[in-house]
Amino acid sequence: MLLQAKDIHKHYGDLHVLKGVDVTIQSGEIVSIVGASGAGKSTLLHILGTLDQADQGSLVLSGVDLSKIKGDKLASFRNQRIGFIFQFHNLLPEFTAEENIIIPGLIGGKKEQQLKTRAGELAELLGITERLQHKPSELSGGEQQRVAVARALINNPTVIFADEPSGNLDTTSSQALHELFFKLRDEFGQSFIIVTHNQALAKMSDRMLTMKDGKILKEH
Repeated sequence: MLLQAKDIHKHYGDLHVLKGVDVTIQSGEIVSIVGASGAGKSTLLHILGTLDQADQGSLVLSGVDLSKIKGDKLASFRNQRIGFIFQFHNLLPEFTAEENIIIPGLIGGKKEQQLKTRAGELAELLGITERLQHKPSELSGGEQQRVAVARALINNPTVIFADEPSGNLDTTSSQALHELFFKLRDEFGQSFIIVTHNQALAKMSDRMLTMKDGKILKEH
């Protein structure tokens, strides 16, 4: 088992956003989380990815009880084991695509030349080799998102969390991104947990979890 979350609760003031959520993810699995806006999907994703903390409940990832580690140790674990892809790419505009890709590796203390070699391999796989020396403003939306995918993969993470990854893409780019996730799973055994409103992507996943009012209603 890759990840197990039990009885996850989260409040923001008087608002009870997550009401006892249980999630289990197997290694190499692609799982989508769907539901109406305000159902708690992104909050759950951020807690599973250690970007936010639950008020109650347990979270174990790769055999590590994440409730037991905090601060720099948690940040280091996140950097080494977890990749993130967001709707708005979050690329740094002053850096080239290559520089954006290798930043998590530099934070993790890896050698720059080693990271550039890895970035080149990922760029080839993702079809953006010719775009590595371009800045984000010179890239299309689909290319920017592929740079963000490469950045998420640079440290060979155990799992990638994606929050509306195709939300800003046109239909063709969305389809290409979705197919890419499955290619990465097949080539690297990569696990994905994806919050999405895109029903086509959700239906392609191994499992689809439907959330409503802070709970998981059903699993397909």
